[in-house]
Amino acid sequence: MKRLPLVLSSFFMAVTQTHAELVINGTVMPSVVSVPSAVKSTDFSPNNNFQSCLANLRTAAITSGVSAAIYDRYTQNLTPDYSVIEKLNYQPEFSTPIWDYLSGLVDEERVQKGRQMLAQHRDVLNRVQAAYGVPAETVVAVWGVESNFGEISGKYPLLQALGTLSCEGRRQNYFRGEFFATMRILQRGDLREDQLKGSWAGAFGHTQFMPSTYERLAVDFDGDGRRDLVSSTADALASTANFLKQGGWQTGMPWGFEVKIPDATSVGAESRRNKKSLGSWSERGFTRVDGSPLIQGNLSSSSQAGLMMPAGATGPAFLVFKNFDAIYGYNAAESYALAIAHLSDRLQGKGAFVTAWPTDDAGTSRAERREIQKFLLQKGYDIGDADGLIGDKTRQAIRQEQIKLGLSPTGRAGQQVLQVFRQASAKQIMK
Repeated sequence: MKRLPLVLSSFFMAVTQTHAELVINGTVMPSVVSVPSAVKSTDFSPNNNFQSCLANLRTAAITSGVSAAIYDRYTQNLTPDYSVIEKLNYQPEFSTPIWDYLSGLVDEERVQKGRQMLAQHRDVLNRVQAAYGVPAETVVAVWGVESNFGEISGKYPLLQALGTLSCEGRRQNYFRGEFFATMRILQRGDLREDQLKGSWAGAFGHTQFMPSTYERLAVDFDGDGRRDLVSSTADALASTANFLKQGGWQTGMPWGFEVKIPDATSVGAESRRNKKSLGSWSERGFTRVDGSPLIQGNLSSSSQAGLMMPAGATGPAFLVFKNFDAIYGYNAAESYALAIAHLSDRLQGKGAFVTAWPTDDAGTSRAERREIQKFLLQKGYDIGDADGLIGDKTRQAIRQEQIKLGLSPTGRAGQQVLQVFRQASAKQIMK
């Protein structure tokens, strides 16, 4: 069974307005790369009386450490939100190629905003790096991907969403644990009920912690006596670094780097998990992508690395180390970890990957996606705002417009569609 997220990625919540919020700090629902252009479950109907269910959970909640008074207070007038069950039951109909995934998460807009955040919060980030050994750029990269630096954190009241998921649908036991953890947070006084809003599955705050992860790993870094991942940037950034440190982050070591695979080398059995010494990779003729030796800096011939080829043998290849695994633990998908790692590199001033992705239709940035959406809005399609987040309505509109233009109806917001739409707009202006 896949793990449900320890941390829920808010960007994905936003991609379809449900991001695939599929990973919750360490536990995964559907894989992040299969970002749903979602299909709703239409046959759901409530199975239980909601208040009866909550009454039945009272003993378990008290056993878990929630006081009777707190439980009664927060469940007395609690009502269900069955829309979260529909989101739980979404099935992916559109698999996002990794070049689309990365082009939306690691674009110039996010790199520039990340650099601004590095400068703005330099003092706090320096202290965080000193305390936990995780580079400031990596912490900021997580912040950027998870909530676009605090701009997208979710709108669902956690008690209502988690209470509903505790009584209906799949994985009720898992969500009950998060429901009780939310009450313990309120009981401790770190946060108020009105602050606990997040994704439909319960992740909240600047870097989208699930309540149980918050209990284990959140820290009070600003010294006010409260662990506040909603209003305190310092607490949120330090808690993120603590998460990575507890996940095995090795100070001073890289997450990995792009490599060149020697011609005619068999790599079919290799993977991120199948780690080998850098010395053995060097003996097989592997080099960094620029041709320089693998062993540099703090790395030695005994350093262990696994080979990752997210788009197959013809795309970019990477040797990844323990620090990549620590990032992977935040949201268990290699594509997600690669996005964090790459954004971290870009924030350090490093460039894009050298090897091209194996496609003739590259991905688009968020600015380019907004341009596509503005074209569709001008054509009269009801797709909501031009926000750069490609969901069902945008994909359906792209398909319809592709059919009108005599193109294959892929629904992808790629470079080919962008160029065709630009040409159509130019022709319209000329008329």
